[in-house]
Amino acid sequence: MAAKYVQEPVKVVTGSYDRTLKIWDLHNVACIETKFAGSSCNDLVTTDSLGSTIISGHYDKKIRFWDIRTEKQADDLLMNAKITSLDLSKDGKLLIASLRDDTIQLIDLRKNSIISTFSDEHFKLSCDWARCSFSANAQKIACGSTDGLIYLWNLDGYVEATLKGHSSGSGFFHSAAVHAVSWSPTCNGLASVGKSKRCIIFSEA
Repeated sequence: MAAKYVQEPVKVVTGSYDRTLKIWDLHNVACIETKFAGSSCNDLVTTDSLGSTIISGHYDKKIRFWDIRTEKQADDLLMNAKITSLDLSKDGKLLIASLRDDTIQLIDLRKNSIISTFSDEHFKLSCDWARCSFSANAQKIACGSTDGLIYLWNLDGYVEATLKGHSSGSGFFHSAAVHAVSWSPTCNGLASVGKSKRCIIFSEA
């Protein structure tokens, strides 16, 4: 369900429904380590280019922290619902987690504690693998919904805007659930995909 570089471009870590995390050597095309999580992994992130810490989100409502230098799990954080996705701020201090209770939790990794919750009465996650995303400067959070909208929150917890798709020209729009969004790491471009089978890219003028 998820893959990220570890010690890029040498290794990749993957998380899957078989309740494991696997580390792969890309040069030898082989699995070199398996970590047993005990629950399906829906998403994961790594804290830096060295991948010293892996953070994984699971079906059993737990966010797990792994030290790549050891075989065992380092810590975990229990949430209120199963986790569908994770995203990390560039500085590695903040983590967002989208949950199946239709909330997004902001976690301060320096304290391993939730510091804010984002929601809206009309916002509903579309599936168990729905993806949320931090903006490049980590000042905004985006996530798609079953109503075909993309919700944008600021860190104060307010919905700043909802995106419906292209309003003119090609006529592309999300007529159905939006499953995943991803912000460009270098600018304000936001890519989104959904049940409509289209990829729509938004950009600020």
